[in-house]
Amino acid sequence: MKKNIALVTGGFSGEAVISYKSAATIDNNLDRELFNIYKIDINPKGWFYELADGRKVEIDKNDFTLQIDNLKIKFDAVFIGMHGTPGEDGKLQGYFDTLKIPYTGCNAATSALTFNKRYAVAVAAMAGIPVSRSVLLIKNNFTSPDEVVSNLKFPVFVKPNNGGSSIGMSKVNKASDEIGVAIEKAFKEDDQVLVEEMIVGREFTAGVFRSKGNIIVLPLTEVKADASQSFFDFEAKYQGKSSEVTPAQVEEVIADKIRETAKKIYEIFNCRGVVRIDFIYNEEAGKPYMLEINTIPGQSEASIVPQQVKVMGWSLKEFYTKLIEECF
Repeated sequence: MKKNIALVTGGFSGEAVISYKSAATIDNNLDRELFNIYKIDINPKGWFYELADGRKVEIDKNDFTLQIDNLKIKFDAVFIGMHGTPGEDGKLQGYFDTLKIPYTGCNAATSALTFNKRYAVAVAAMAGIPVSRSVLLIKNNFTSPDEVVSNLKFPVFVKPNNGGSSIGMSKVNKASDEIGVAIEKAFKEDDQVLVEEMIVGREFTAGVFRSKGNIIVLPLTEVKADASQSFFDFEAKYQGKSSEVTPAQVEEVIADKIRETAKKIYEIFNCRGVVRIDFIYNEEAGKPYMLEINTIPGQSEASIVPQQVKVMGWSLKEFYTKLIEECF
């Protein structure tokens, strides 16, 4: 008997536009022979399922069910295809936990922790994972860029502490008026801003997931922003202004260090499902530095994890089936 799977997408942040792209890829590659798929759009106007005839049916939030004419649909599991709040920060995960509905991806605690970049790097550092030095700015307590200039070495990256897709992110090369502009830009996206020292090196990203008790690292990707881009920002990620090489052309000794660190991070943070962990490999130190953990990595045609899955020799249909099976 087929299981009913809710594919949730949308969200309440600027990342919703990416959520819809990810959900389209997921929807096109879920196995209809195994699952009945219901794409649920969660947005500020409500939680809706759209029927083929154009009718929109609202989810009953009391038990996360659908009433379609005389049929009440209960879900066996949820595939979370939503970036930003409330799908990536633990809010939906906590809701589904209270209803005892399984879902793909990390639990509420891990999602909330990793969504806060400062908390994530602090936990990683305590576990011995190399991370960049950083300063956290709180909107109500922030007085002057001088506190940043005095504590960090430039260049630095300035970004919203909560959120993803590099929205609101800037690179500042020297202590000047630029830092104030960059901080103001980031504060438009979040009440907390993270300013961190730039680690010089090659950027790699690793998709990691668990299947049947084994932690598996997908083929590594090396990310290079185009010459017109100073770093891997929103345009580089989603508008083709970057080059991504999968599998990464890198010495095996370096690749092993990145893979082992990725597995360690996955365990430390008690991750579930597929996550994407971004690194800078610093040649002088001979170490991969963790940048951040993405617990709902992009699944659009332009996204990295689907590229890595295909290079590994799997179809996305096989991969998504494994993610659903793992959540039970």
